[in-house]
Amino acid sequence: MQAQDERGGMLLESGRRYAAEPGFVARLFTPATNRLLEIIDRGLERGTLHGTLPDGSRCTLGGRAPGFECDVTLHDWRALLRIATNGSIGLYQAWEAAEWSSPDPVNFFALFVANSDSLGDTARAKGPWRWAARALHALNRNTKAQAEKNIHAHYDLGNDFYAAWLDPTMSYSSAYQTDGGDLEAAQRRKWDRLSQRLGSPEGLLEIGCGWGALSAHFAQNGARVDAISLSDEQLDWARMHHPGVQFLKQDYRDTAGQFDAIVSVEMVEALGREYWPTFMDCIARNLKPGGKAAIQFIAMRDDLFDAYARSADFIQAYVFPGGLLIRTSEFRQLAEARGLVWTDQEDFALDYAETLKIWRERFDAAAIANQLPSGFDGRFRDLWRFYLMYCEGGFRGGGITVSQVTLVKGQTG
Repeated sequence: MQAQDERGGMLLESGRRYAAEPGFVARLFTPATNRLLEIIDRGLERGTLHGTLPDGSRCTLGGRAPGFECDVTLHDWRALLRIATNGSIGLYQAWEAAEWSSPDPVNFFALFVANSDSLGDTARAKGPWRWAARALHALNRNTKAQAEKNIHAHYDLGNDFYAAWLDPTMSYSSAYQTDGGDLEAAQRRKWDRLSQRLGSPEGLLEIGCGWGALSAHFAQNGARVDAISLSDEQLDWARMHHPGVQFLKQDYRDTAGQFDAIVSVEMVEALGREYWPTFMDCIARNLKPGGKAAIQFIAMRDDLFDAYARSADFIQAYVFPGGLLIRTSEFRQLAEARGLVWTDQEDFALDYAETLKIWRERFDAAAIANQLPSGFDGRFRDLWRFYLMYCEGGFRGGGITVSQVTLVKGQTG
């Protein structure tokens, strides 16, 4: 574990590399502020943004059709320059610098995501900022050595940190059917849905096992479970709390066995696009003929994926080094090319939005009650809260979704 006074420092330092102060050069690449506001106004085909500008004047952008509605106060014109040149990375950096604020940032994020088509590249990184972000992101590509470093940066923040705001099962992925508000029950419903997909396997592999509760669920229902992860913190917790499972520190690329079933929940987003084929090779190689894999994954809307993948966004810069959301159509083609039948896909984006909302409420409550572990400074806590709101807005706005799918290997595969 990191020293107490450095906890979260790896993520913060990762993000700092993407920082770009808007100065004279930025102004050369950015329209005049009034022009930029006009572009945003035209691009908001649905929903409304009520803005207060640095000079105290008010403006309304959009408002032509029903949609998300939000209030934003622009404290410094530099916020627009950051967003126009550095996209969502600049959006966060402007937030951190107190150059803009909103009573409900989730609606602000959702508004922009819901209008992604009409806004185009208005709020995406451009020119040298896009090239620089892409180059920096490439340094985090998930080779075997770098994958462990990327996992360490996020998941080894400490079990005490995650325990302060996750539900008692330590599930760090979307719950299922969250409308009742009971997060633990909704997480268990997710396990049940995955179990329904796989039946009653004798031998099961979990790829990216987190803190082990899902593996334990299958073990309690009679499966012999091998569970792999690269996170030392998670494996320590899992071994202590779930002794009925064989937990292994192992890269999925090194896994060689024959299993009746495989389950993997929100691990594939950590791979990077170039390793999607390798992951599908792992599934095909380790499943017995007739076996099934249940995969839960987060996907960027297909028509937005190319623009998203051309650069690096806030999440990749500050939260998940080396990560990339899935393009469902491409992921499916890779599966089918390996003889894996793609079946029973189910999307449940709003369940993830609600999961994130509950996490944020629990995180805020822990912070207010001084129940977060020591060592995380105010800057890190603000980053984490922004991350949870940003993701929630993405799911509510329809730009990203979470899905489950069953992959079936042919009897002669």
